[in-house]
Amino acid sequence: MNFRPLHDRVLVRRIEADEKTAGGIIIPDTAKEKPQEGEIVAAGAGAKDETGKVSPLDVKAGDRILFGKWSGTEVKISGEDLLIMKESDILGIIG
Repeated sequence: MNFRPLHDRVLVRRIEADEKTAGGIIIPDTAKEKPQEGEIVAAGAGAKDETGKVSPLDVKAGDRILFGKWSGTEVKISGEDLLIMKESDILGIIG
């Protein structure tokens, strides 16, 4: 994949949730919510401050993250549905 996000943006692949509940009930596609968990595919170099100094991101490619429900912009790159979001939209790193 030839895509590199700029500045403080990251490229995220959603991680699909389980299709069954703990009790064994299968959830149909129409009732599922979009997952709020993902894996970072690529990250930009970092945000620039007023003086032009680049502050690096706290996340890197391969990190599993949690993000807000309406965060990011959906894009299709190389036939894969991905999200582009700012680092500030990320709520935290998992594990």
